[in-house]
Amino acid sequence: MQLDDMNWSLLDRPLSWLCLPLLLVGCASSPISSLPEREHDKAPRTSTDTIQRLARLPDPQIVAEAKSRGGNGPVYTVRGKSYRVMASAHDFRQEGIASWYGTKFHGRQTSNGERFDVYQLTAAHKHLPLPTYVRVTNLGNEKKTIVRVNDRGPFHENRVIDLSYAAAVKLGFHDKGTARVRIEVVEPYNEVVETASYLVHAGGYVRLPSADASKEEIAALTGFAGVVIRTAKDGLYRVQLGPVKEGAALDRLQSVLQAADYGRPRLIPVH
Repeated sequence: MQLDDMNWSLLDRPLSWLCLPLLLVGCASSPISSLPEREHDKAPRTSTDTIQRLARLPDPQIVAEAKSRGGNGPVYTVRGKSYRVMASAHDFRQEGIASWYGTKFHGRQTSNGERFDVYQLTAAHKHLPLPTYVRVTNLGNEKKTIVRVNDRGPFHENRVIDLSYAAAVKLGFHDKGTARVRIEVVEPYNEVVETASYLVHAGGYVRLPSADASKEEIAALTGFAGVVIRTAKDGLYRVQLGPVKEGAALDRLQSVLQAADYGRPRLIPVH
């Protein structure tokens, strides 16, 4: 629980601090594929609890998607070199070196027009159609994850795929620069898995203005439009988000709130 005296240091800061690349999606707009090589990228500020949560992120559900309007060539050029986009990803397999990218590119536009998010399971590839789902296996420890390819890169001769920081955590090489991996395209399927939903309470406040200010800050930070409610049991004003389905979206929301010093959010099951 967060009371007013625990939150003023955060709420008194100008909202411009939210454009720190660690936390906010949307402060930058340059396509990632046109930026310099990611040699000096950084990991987000994470606790042991956040790392454990990212390691448990469920694989994204694989669905049939139309090719995006952006990033699909058939030929594109980066730094004077031309690359051809594959017409089909069917049965594609590849082995090579994977790297990861993090806070330096968090919030920047990917090649297909989306925003890169270090807490989602995504990747960049030079030739696969956008989007494509691939299973990535770390050949050093046999850990696996599925990622959605929505960006171009890595433009480094000896690397075959750039993974989000979250994907690197799942594959067990987030504390290293690279890992040798196997890439296998995964075809869409129509299985629908029922998941639980939760209301997320991000802090409790004695005064309504404090809760309102926190609600606006959290909305800018996470993209979730919350509401302020007053709980009868303790009389506190609480910022409530959701409902949010169990899985990647909920894990990402909890990780972002904890990274922004909101503490562990309270989850209320929705029946």
